[in-house]
Amino acid sequence: MPEPTRDEIRRAPKVLLHDHLDGGLRPRTVLELAERAGHELPADDETSLARWFAESADSGSLVRYLETFDHTVGVMQTEDAIEQVARECVADLVADGVVYAEVRYAPEQHVSAGLTLDQVVGAVRSGFEAGMVEAEGRIVVRQLLTAMRHQARSREIAELSVAWRDAGVVGFDIAGAEAGFPPTRHLDAFEYLQRQNSHFTIHAGEAFGLPSIWEAIQWCGADRLGHGVRIVDDITVDDDGTAHLGRLAAYVRDKRIPLELAPASNVQTGAAPSIAEHPIGLLTDLRFRVTVNTDNRLMSQTSMSDEMAALVAAFGYDLDRLRWFTINAMKSAFLPFDERLAIIEDVVKPGYLALTEAPAPGR
Repeated sequence: MPEPTRDEIRRAPKVLLHDHLDGGLRPRTVLELAERAGHELPADDETSLARWFAESADSGSLVRYLETFDHTVGVMQTEDAIEQVARECVADLVADGVVYAEVRYAPEQHVSAGLTLDQVVGAVRSGFEAGMVEAEGRIVVRQLLTAMRHQARSREIAELSVAWRDAGVVGFDIAGAEAGFPPTRHLDAFEYLQRQNSHFTIHAGEAFGLPSIWEAIQWCGADRLGHGVRIVDDITVDDDGTAHLGRLAAYVRDKRIPLELAPASNVQTGAAPSIAEHPIGLLTDLRFRVTVNTDNRLMSQTSMSDEMAALVAAFGYDLDRLRWFTINAMKSAFLPFDERLAIIEDVVKPGYLALTEAPAPGR
């Protein structure tokens, strides 16, 4: 099968499991909301601001990278602002061919102007619901509530996620600097979620290595790994291409634990030297439960179509491989099983079949 064109990639149904709401704002919206809130920005026009976000994220400086979120979170402190960002998020994903998305954010970061945690979650829900209505059934979007691993509110946010789980929230996450803040610091939150039969993913194995992944799975019971790219450190490859999996890597593959890989972001943060050298190639060949994600669309200047097009260019993947990534992600979603199955059978498979059956223009 030939490599898909950019238009085919855009039209292909896509599933997104790892996307940060505060990392995906439109530059124009940041400007608009900043003016409304009296928040000072490093640039005063859309083009310059977009360039500043991209350059800061690409700078190699963690301080500059984190500063970008000071501005996006800084303008998301009212219900109206949060709802607008959430609604536009849905519209942008629909335009990119995404049919299911789990979008995460940390409610605790949006209360500095007086909102309650429930008001934050409710505003995101209103925005997502409005966006889905405007999309006329072309997408399903759900929330993941994130706790910051350097703070002490994880149990509170876990309880919040359970309280809202029948109202658009499908799971929990922890994020933030891995080094020095192991997931076991939040063990009470994860044990609570397990007792509540609730789903959770953990940022692990991005900036920090195998110990972070091991703790996330074997101590905390993570359903999925946010990034998890450093699992490759437990794999050795002989000169003849034969791969040998260590005990942890074998366990992750055997248990089909999903890896929420975000190639463009992983290159920015130094977790991979380039797309072509990204471990996703090896992990895909070894049939790990690989999924493709955007992480922060604004900071990485990316989209699901961009991510998949980059993988096609680097590894020569065809539509069958993109379909495999997509079904992997839908199987791994925190949506109920029957709803996952319906999207796979009624949306994803027919969407890819239509692309493979239709003659491509110019071919």
